[in-house]
Amino acid sequence: MTGWGEDDGKGATAAGPIEHGLVEREVFREPGRLDETPAPVAPVVPVVPVAPVAPVVPGTPGSRPRRAKGAAPAAAAARTAADKDKPHHLGHRERLRQRFLVSPAALPDYELLEMMLFAAKTRVDTKPVAKLLLSHFGSLAGVLNAEPARIREVRGADSDAVVTAVKVVREAAERLARAEILQRPVIASWQALLDYCQIAMAQNPVEQFRILFLDRRHALIADELQQRGTIDHTPVYPREVVKRALDLGASGLIMVHNHPSGDPTPSRADIDMTRQVRDAASGVGVTLHDHLIIGHGQHASFKSLGLL
Repeated sequence: MTGWGEDDGKGATAAGPIEHGLVEREVFREPGRLDETPAPVAPVVPVVPVAPVAPVVPGTPGSRPRRAKGAAPAAAAARTAADKDKPHHLGHRERLRQRFLVSPAALPDYELLEMMLFAAKTRVDTKPVAKLLLSHFGSLAGVLNAEPARIREVRGADSDAVVTAVKVVREAAERLARAEILQRPVIASWQALLDYCQIAMAQNPVEQFRILFLDRRHALIADELQQRGTIDHTPVYPREVVKRALDLGASGLIMVHNHPSGDPTPSRADIDMTRQVRDAASGVGVTLHDHLIIGHGQHASFKSLGLL
């Protein structure tokens, strides 16, 4: 009897688990189970759709490829269709801006008003509203000086955005004019003073009475609206005018009020009130230099008329 790996005397070795230094291992399989590890599966790559490319027609050697006939017209037609979808006023606005940059003075009033309304009406054409405003108030100055409630009466202008767009330009114009007379002798800058008064008061629908307080060098100390009255009358109290002058340390006064009718001719009441203020002011060493009445594009000076 031979054991595993023992010589049986015939030069052969009994079959056994050890043969030539190699060990045989029996593979045990479970029912229904493969004896090998499954091969890895390649990941699925998603297919990305690619936009169709216009066919290319080869040209002569060394030249760039040419697109097939019909590709360029199709692209142009697509651009044309896209342009048609854009509101027509967008191109008009850009052309208007370019014209303004080249020559602002060449634009008529309605186009200038159109541009003022661009920010207030971003999605619609502003030309109809601009023309309605000018027709309703008679002029660009009339639009700028109109009361907010009256602006809202115009069709298409009944919003805070439109009122703000109009009144902010009005305020900027008045501040620009006022800057021309600040910190300089008002008497020596008379035309600048008249321009400022025209912008500030000429188009007001009711009477306003304001006083310019001057120092000893005739420089402007304060510009104050004293009273706001009706369409033809503003109450003025001489004692209050003098008291305010003393409070500010002013040595001189220029009184200004407007006539909403547009006619700056002084009335009898204007003359009497002016002399009362002059007399009250002179009693405390304050000089009344002039009283201006502002009309539409014109004015009356009491000093020039010999009424002071």
